[in-house]
Amino acid sequence: MTEVKATKLSPAIRRSLDLLLQEVPIVRKIVQAISEAGGRPLLVGGVVRDLFLKQSTKDLDIEVHGMTVDELAAVLRRLGRVSLVGRSFGVLRLHGLDVDWSLPRRDSAGRKPKVIVDPTLSIRDAFARRDLTMNAMGIDLATYELLDPFGGRQDIKDKVLRSPDTRFFTQDPLRFYRVMQFVGRFEMYPDKKLQVICRKMDIRGVSVERIDEEFRKLLLKSKWPSLGIRWLGEIDRLHEVLPELALCVGVPQPPNWHPEGDVFEHTMQVLDAGAQLECDSEEDHLILMYAALCHDLGKVEKTEKVDGRWRSHGHADAGVPITREMLGRLVQKKSIVSAVCKLVRYHMVPPQFIESDASLAAYKRLANKLGKRVTIHMLADLSLCDRRGRNSRGHKPLKRKEKVIDLFVARARKAGVLNGPEEPILQGRDLLGQVKQGKQMGDLLRYAYRIQLEEGIRSRAVLKRRVLAHKGCG
Repeated sequence: MTEVKATKLSPAIRRSLDLLLQEVPIVRKIVQAISEAGGRPLLVGGVVRDLFLKQSTKDLDIEVHGMTVDELAAVLRRLGRVSLVGRSFGVLRLHGLDVDWSLPRRDSAGRKPKVIVDPTLSIRDAFARRDLTMNAMGIDLATYELLDPFGGRQDIKDKVLRSPDTRFFTQDPLRFYRVMQFVGRFEMYPDKKLQVICRKMDIRGVSVERIDEEFRKLLLKSKWPSLGIRWLGEIDRLHEVLPELALCVGVPQPPNWHPEGDVFEHTMQVLDAGAQLECDSEEDHLILMYAALCHDLGKVEKTEKVDGRWRSHGHADAGVPITREMLGRLVQKKSIVSAVCKLVRYHMVPPQFIESDASLAAYKRLANKLGKRVTIHMLADLSLCDRRGRNSRGHKPLKRKEKVIDLFVARARKAGVLNGPEEPILQGRDLLGQVKQGKQMGDLLRYAYRIQLEEGIRSRAVLKRRVLAHKGCG
């Protein structure tokens, strides 16, 4: 087999690579040591792709050709303590350095292929086992040359997702989910051959942990995450991956409130609106995105025509168990599922509070119901996305400000509960010696907190007197 042709990197890519390697200067020393020992260190995988996509990247994966595991380990030991991530996979790490040093591998045939480390494997054969051509490129770190046996650089330019070898692609069902998130993240689409494969391949057997990872990337790293979800519908797999969401296709909405169309179209616009917002943390943003995806699932059960108009009374509550069912297959962390369910349950509240001129006490009660993990601020963000997902002239969400949401946020801030519930003033220690610990004390503390919120009482002494009077002791 002919050797893969190497081409020089452009000055712009060289500069980006230099900046990346400057953050981990020891890598250059290791690269030099590997080269002097007869090995060929290649930067591979997503980091090479991201350099050409001009996206920030941190993870370094270096594949070393022409050396055995023991020879590579010997070189690395000169510069620090070495750990074997998995000898059978040929992956080593230097203690304190977040870089994978791996050897080329080949797989046996079958649903559960055996990984075989093979230092003599050609670059073409080693790269052929990768999922997509854009991930099947390498940069020789000793010469700064690009190795691109399958045309990944051109596919990036053409915005095409293509498999270097479809035999390997179909052996790993996780690759289906990777295509989904790449469609959303990079706005790239499978070529005809890969599209047919994704339409038909068996995607059973992928663990929740791995699915969680791919959906997390889709929702957090995409400008338009709906593209990945819409793609599932295009290849007729939405009903298999997200059956609860698939049922939203064709569910009507009142056109005066939802000129954008059915519940599915609305949901996709709300999802994209969520991607445009900034949140306090990555997990907060993930919760918002899942809430955007799930907020109207209950409309499937609750939508009906009343007096000639479409209505979906009670869909927020109805959506909670449906949300829990769907996210149970996608999300590993139960606290995230619980937080999303709360947002789904209360997502209609913000405009209702403004329309009814709710009291500050009502905001305090709402914050208490949401708990400490979900804030009124997060609920306001979801409601903002809900209102922006109503574009009748295209698929992109609206960008307008919403006065109703601004008023809701201002009132919650005035109540002091925008970012969490009001802390209880009266504590159990304040009642020791006067109230028996256990159920009675718990009931009295809940009563104290209730009147604290309802009446705006801020004095511990006043609350204590009220509680003891309620008990009949004072």
